[in-house]
Amino acid sequence: MKKITTLFVAIMAVALVAFKPVAPVTFKVDAQKSKIEWTGKKVTGQHVGTIKIASGEVATNGKVPTGGKFVIDMASMENTDLDGDSRGKLMGHLKSEDFFGVEKYPTANFQATKITPAGGNKVNITGNLTIKGKTNAVTFPATYTMAGNTLTVVANGVKVDRTKYDIRYGSKSFFESLGDKAIDDEFLLNINLVATR
Repeated sequence: MKKITTLFVAIMAVALVAFKPVAPVTFKVDAQKSKIEWTGKKVTGQHVGTIKIASGEVATNGKVPTGGKFVIDMASMENTDLDGDSRGKLMGHLKSEDFFGVEKYPTANFQATKITPAGGNKVNITGNLTIKGKTNAVTFPATYTMAGNTLTVVANGVKVDRTKYDIRYGSKSFFESLGDKAIDDEFLLNINLVATR
């Protein structure tokens, strides 16, 4: 009987260790190492560029991302496919009230509301994206890797419908007869978050 009791205690001890809950860990986004690349398309081609992340954090259960948020510095928006006056003209227009109204809305924000594991190192992320003071839900897949004290979360081809944020300039959804001056309603983001604990 004593041996059975000892064996039972040993089994319970192993079970408790095996099922010990993992302590939550929050990683702080490294603004210098993180980046966002954007692509805006139109009938005659496309433009690409970058935007800096100002701050953010990613919550985990110690192994898998469970939440997060980050702030985008809209004033840092740059174009990388044009030069000189053409680049300046494009950026002046994108930062104006026709598009992102950067002077009035210097930041955009993302707040995750649900993160679901999707097998391996993949997750599906749903959250609220706020641009120009307007908030809409977006959902996209992402991958993550943990190496020591560093967590990297990557989401490519995130689609954002600009018209939901009252950015209607050049949209065929609101203006007829634009011809080859039409600009796609959706723009794409490649998000690369590097965070440390």
